[in-house]
Amino acid sequence: MTSTPREYTAPGMALRTAAILFIFVIAFTALLSAVYQWTRPTIEASALAEKMKLLNEVLPASDYDNALLTDTLSLPPTAELGLTEASTLYRARKGGQPAALIFEAVAPDGYAGRIRLLIAIRADGSVAGVRVTQHKETPGLGDYIEPKKDKNKANPWITQFNGLALATTPAKEWRVRKDGGRIEYHAGATVTPRAVARAVHQAVLWADIRRDQLFAEGSTQ
Repeated sequence: MTSTPREYTAPGMALRTAAILFIFVIAFTALLSAVYQWTRPTIEASALAEKMKLLNEVLPASDYDNALLTDTLSLPPTAELGLTEASTLYRARKGGQPAALIFEAVAPDGYAGRIRLLIAIRADGSVAGVRVTQHKETPGLGDYIEPKKDKNKANPWITQFNGLALATTPAKEWRVRKDGGRIEYHAGATVTPRAVARAVHQAVLWADIRRDQLFAEGSTQ
């Protein structure tokens, strides 16, 4: 009795199909890798540009002349700043002299949770700028802490901290007006600005104690 061709050709077809699929996967993976390598410089350059844009929002580029992205310190989790993970501190200098420190802080007690901040503090102890980088505050009520969502484009709420310093601003004034301080707030949304004001004040206190050490540590200047 003679076997049919199907009994001999089916395994061969399966092997050929598997081989084709294997070659396709290899080729597709190689193509993806090539595309990634080709676009990687552009992606990295874009990421660096975005980072510099944010840093320059809290500290004008004219206020420093060093390579900000390389003059850094790695900070461990820092309870005083509300940080439960490591972060990066940037040191701005001008003419070789300390100009400002830029670092992250977190207000843990926002209305809807944690509010992440980027803060720049000048060498003289004054606040150069503050920006909210992440939050989940109620849209239309507490999200005015973010400049792009603040209806006051001329003087966004977050710019109230610019220029404040421990030497010229008593501790009680680092609060919203409802609590006897100087920080304005929107009616019906006190929790959010109160949390930010408290976090900024704490960050200024933290930097004031460590300023000289932070500028000197690991410095090649």
